[in-house]
Amino acid sequence: MNGGAVLALLVLAVVSVSGQGGGGEGWGGHHHHLEEYIDYRARPHYRYDYRVHDDHTHDYHSQWEHRDGKEVKGTYTLWQPDGRRRIVDYRAGKHGADYKIRYEGHSRHGGIGGEEGYGR
Repeated sequence: MNGGAVLALLVLAVVSVSGQGGGGEGWGGHHHHLEEYIDYRARPHYRYDYRVHDDHTHDYHSQWEHRDGKEVKGTYTLWQPDGRRRIVDYRAGKHGADYKIRYEGHSRHGGIGGEEGYGR
């Protein structure tokens, strides 16, 4: 192909794409413009929680969190391979973050952190 034919195909492709719908202005089309207002100064506020209980993979964990402005607090839990349940409570805000970890139950397998100790 010569340079003129390639340029003509390129111009045709650009014109056909710009004339398609999608809310833009095309041949005989109308311009539709939707604006979405986002208030970036609004005070952040949300809550969520979820829970997973999968007997097939033995995956058991959950979390909840609440945010109001600059303050966030929540808890997540999971069952560890040694049979204990780990619970982490956390809080974060303008003065930093703080978390507390606690365990429920007894280790069934030993290992690092288990009651029987490592390798016993």
